[in-house]
Formats: sequence, structure tokens, C-alpha cells
Amino acid sequence: MNKILPIGAVALALVAGGAWYMTQGASTPGSTALPGAANAQSADVDTSSVIEMVEGNPEAAVQVIEYASFTCPHCASFHENTYKQLKADYIDTGKIGFTFREVYFDKFGMWASMIARCDGPEKFFGITDMMMKGQSTWARAGSEGAIADELRKIGRLAGMESEQIEACLTDGDKLQTLVAWYQQNATKDEIRSTPSFVINGELYSNMSYADFKALLDEKLGE
Repeated sequence: MNKILPIGAVALALVAGGAWYMTQGASTPGSTALPGAANAQSADVDTSSVIEMVEGNPEAAVQVIEYASFTCPHCASFHENTYKQLKADYIDTGKIGFTFREVYFDKFGMWASMIARCDGPEKFFGITDMMMKGQSTWARAGSEGAIADELRKIGRLAGMESEQIEACLTDGDKLQTLVAWYQQNATKDEIRSTPSFVINGELYSNMSYADFKALLDEKLGE
């Protein structure tokens, strides 16, 4: 289980340093650092434009929010195992609503988030699945530029053009908004590690499918 650093400190490091590294791996000559990235302050940023990534039944009596990082090995393991069963038994059947909220441990997770969100909600969970399955490959590619290029490959495999990918990765306003959104959510829900789950307002740590099933069935009255 990955522990989260103090939110303000990690957010400042992400926006101040992470943006510069992303543009260094760009395939397009002349790329520049994200505009205004070092100025993100959670309290000063309007996060109302951020789209919540939701699947399943948004009107269900039980709502699950997962807080996860794209670079967290425990999150990748959860998505390869427990999540698949939850999706088949509870999400796709409409028994619950399931929301995925990103946590930013590092610049690489932030870049992955920018790619996952690049083509809208319709492709988000599919791209997330690709990233979680391939985490050991792209997240360990070596240099910052190599990791960035591996993420670009995922974007292209998802059907995006290079120009679209670069536009997403160099969107400084969106970067600031996402970091502020992460800060606000993680502070409000007291997130300290990943993956963590907020189920009908109650915070839970990572658990097995059997424990998840028992908890959901209890809340569903089954």
C-alpha cells in the first residue's frame, strides 16, 4: 500500500517539476514547459470543470469511490484482480456506482492521468485498464523521456492522434486544475494511502474481493 506524502508538498513538486520533464520527451520538436504550471494553488483554482469518471449506476444506493495512483503497484494488482470481479458482479449489473479518482504520488502518475483523460470519459476506463496492466513496463521504462514516450504509445493504441496527445500533455490549465482537484478530494476524504475506497461516505483501505463482496452485500441488504 503506497503512503501519500503531505498533499501540499507533493502537489507543488508535481506542478513545478513534472511538467518540464513531460515536454522533454515529446516527439514534436520545439516543445515547451506547461504554461503556468508552478503557480497551482488548490484554494485559488476552480475545479468545477473536472469530469468525475463514473461507471455503473450513478443512482444506485451504494456508491464506491476508488482513490488510486497509476504508478501504485497495489492499485495495479487491485485492478487486475478484485476490480475485475467487482465490475462483473456489481458495476456492470448496475448494483453500484463506481467512481475512479486519481492520486498523484509523482509526475509519472500525473502524466498518465493526463493521457487517460485526454479523449473523454468514454475511453477513460479502457485506457486506465491498459495502464494498470502495463504498469510494470511503462513506469519502469527508464528515463523520464522514455516513460513519457511509453505513455504516448498507450494513447495511440487507444486511438488518439499524436497531435491530440501532445495538446493534452501541454495543457497547463488542465494540469493546475487536476492537481488542485486531487488536493481538495484527498484532503476532504482523508486519503493517506492507495488504493483507498470511500463507500457511502465511509473510508476503507485495500481489501480482498471476498471482503469487498461481504461489505457491499451488507450495504445492499443482500
